[in-house]
Amino acid sequence: MPEHVHLLMSEPPRGTPSTVLQKLKLRVARKMRKRRRRTPPGQMGLPFEECGEPLRAFWKARFYDFNVYSERKRVEKLNYIHANPIHRKLVKDPKDWPWSRGFYARTGKVLVPMDIEK
Repeated sequence: MPEHVHLLMSEPPRGTPSTVLQKLKLRVARKMRKRRRRTPPGQMGLPFEECGEPLRAFWKARFYDFNVYSERKRVEKLNYIHANPIHRKLVKDPKDWPWSRGFYARTGKVLVPMDIEK
């Protein structure tokens, strides 16, 4: 999504989901702030260089979690994640969203490595 991320994850072997997200958000923010490249047409630009002053935060301070307590709920959440780009009119088919498993299956290209567990 242009302004948010969906993540479906299991409990980490060490720590908590909060510590995992803290590390993930820190790494992404640092990497994005170091990037010096042009924004492709149609992609939302990040105003790091143009704003003249440092942004206060790359991420919002809060995240919203939901405990997935059954296989049915896991499938429901996964379907929601895959349908989100369609509802937002970003693509017509989930396979066209470059960060989906369907895109990977169709093209063989992976943008974000996935640990697929059943």
